[in-house]
Amino acid sequence: MLHTTFGKAKEAGACIESYRKMAKALGNVNKYGRDTFIGLDKVLEVCGLDDALWSLQIVLESADKEIRLFACDCAEHVLPLFEKEYPNDNRPREAIRIIRLFAEGQATRKELAAARAAASAAASDAAWAATRAAEREWQKEHFLQLLNS
Repeated sequence: MLHTTFGKAKEAGACIESYRKMAKALGNVNKYGRDTFIGLDKVLEVCGLDDALWSLQIVLESADKEIRLFACDCAEHVLPLFEKEYPNDNRPREAIRIIRLFAEGQATRKELAAARAAASAAASDAAWAATRAAEREWQKEHFLQLLNS
């Protein structure tokens, strides 16, 4: 169920009239709880379509931020594997830094796109290096087999 809270609504700048209307419907903010989930279906029922759609926008922005930060956490978890193989390549670490900044509203979409492109290039470079290393190993193994034949 998609939801918001009084706290999120207030932080996002909810209009006072709708905020008060929802508070009245739920028995007041203190009684209901600042961080207690309010389903968007309840927002629709109490405040109407415009406020439900406004709330959905806030939910999506919040989810986008949480998803980006979770993705950064996952990437940082495996980053040491990349950095062990490529200690002088800071593109993935820099991309993670920029994505975190973007999630917090401190980097632009242009910076995000550049960081994403750099990290993608680093991954591609690593994949090609692994392919070349595997090919060299295969050639070495087959050359040794030919010598031993």
